[in-house]
Amino acid sequence: MEYHCTLVFVLATLLPHNCVTLDSQLPNFVLLFADDLGFGDLGCYGHPSSATPNLDKLASNGLRFTDFYCSSPVCSPSRAALLTGRYQTRSGIYPGVFYPGSRGGLPLNETTIAEVLKPLGYATAIIGKWHLGVGPDRMYLPTNQGFDHYLGIPYSHDQGPCQNLTCFPPDVKCFGTCDQGLVTIPLFANDTIKQQPVSLPDVEKSYSDFATQFIMTNTMRKQPFFLYYPSHHTHHPQFAGKGTTGKSRRGAFGDSLMEFDGTVGNIIQALMDSGVHNNTFVFFTSDNGPSLMRMSRGGNAGPLKCGKGTTYEGGMRVPAIAYWPGRIKSGVTHALTSTLDLLPTIARLSGAKLPRVQLDGFDMSDILFRHGPSKREAMFYYPTDPSEKYGLFAVRVGRYKAHYYTQGSILSDTTPDQDCHETAHLERHDPPLLFDLEADPSENYNLATPDHPEYKAVLQLIQDVKTDFEGGMVFGEAQVGKGTDPALEPCCTPQCTPKPTCCSCS
Repeated sequence: MEYHCTLVFVLATLLPHNCVTLDSQLPNFVLLFADDLGFGDLGCYGHPSSATPNLDKLASNGLRFTDFYCSSPVCSPSRAALLTGRYQTRSGIYPGVFYPGSRGGLPLNETTIAEVLKPLGYATAIIGKWHLGVGPDRMYLPTNQGFDHYLGIPYSHDQGPCQNLTCFPPDVKCFGTCDQGLVTIPLFANDTIKQQPVSLPDVEKSYSDFATQFIMTNTMRKQPFFLYYPSHHTHHPQFAGKGTTGKSRRGAFGDSLMEFDGTVGNIIQALMDSGVHNNTFVFFTSDNGPSLMRMSRGGNAGPLKCGKGTTYEGGMRVPAIAYWPGRIKSGVTHALTSTLDLLPTIARLSGAKLPRVQLDGFDMSDILFRHGPSKREAMFYYPTDPSEKYGLFAVRVGRYKAHYYTQGSILSDTTPDQDCHETAHLERHDPPLLFDLEADPSENYNLATPDHPEYKAVLQLIQDVKTDFEGGMVFGEAQVGKGTDPALEPCCTPQCTPKPTCCSCS
């Protein structure tokens, strides 16, 4: 009961009552972003035991994508690209991901989707996982990046000791030990810590309640809104509340996925109850492929090769669904598309001005409303630690993908395919490996062999595209490379000792 009262206070304080009434005809936007969810994890993508009725309904009534990509096989760079429409190399979100004490973050001169929409009078909110830095004086939090409201955990919930935390009610402890020697996981309301450690079995209900209230409040004010929901599900360690614990056929992973799906259903219901269902563009996707090192707790890449941490298809090709009743016709598209395309698409749909920077995304309107072709010619694959020395690891042009470098990852260990493992060290390929992703999405059959001389022209075309792209790529200062400072780890009692164990409040 004490936790519930705290959440009611948080919701009330995050939604002030002094907003301006604006043109209600501007479309609303809802972005649903799963964490470590693989291409093969949803029922609508073929998983035989996933319980995802709400996402499946969005897919059956909306547009399902088969060739949709994130920009990176790990969290932070993928999130930066989604929000800015720019490859993470431009914004400096590399190498790897941010930690609680990271000195860097998403540079404040980068323009997010929220900042694109704000000049038009949009109310903006994020619930869930930020993972683009906290920094000195909490300067990199979402409220400094165009978001009016933030309720969530600012990084992955395994980036802190979790072995003594409850992940499933009544008192099932989290599986594994997570990162040690750090502060416990905090729940932020805007730039203030409301609870540390967060109560994981309760947090999803708080997100769902906040999303519902945000939608209803702004609808009553006739103010257009942008709701960004980057979920913690289904990242390790999985957790869920009493509503889904033990209810799925997939164990802990399935319970976590079911809870995420339930929140999606609650958000759609709130849109319907508020009467803005037909004026809201909803888009769902995932930040990267599944963490196969977790085995059955790590997700499923379906027919795709490897998973998280790699530039094989399983690491960066993800499920995606676009939904807008009365505007987007149901169906399936094979158009080449990416999270990078969301910012220019949302700008086009809202009439907002694009940032005056080099964008890597393309407007998807023709795909969404006419099931037309993509404006995207190519998809470029950077590893988790991109560098100017090695450049792109792979390039896809049309149906063909060339691998110039391959490397496994500990995040895709345990699979039978040895190419996925950490022991598969960096390997340069000259000529590049070449795969026809329409005939061979599993990347099993290399076409760049003496037996297939007819593919030399394809390799040359891809090489020309690669050369042109890399010629225009300017690497930003490496933000993750700035390192960490324990003094920057979020602590709700900053003067306490000894840290980090003393950082606790409820």
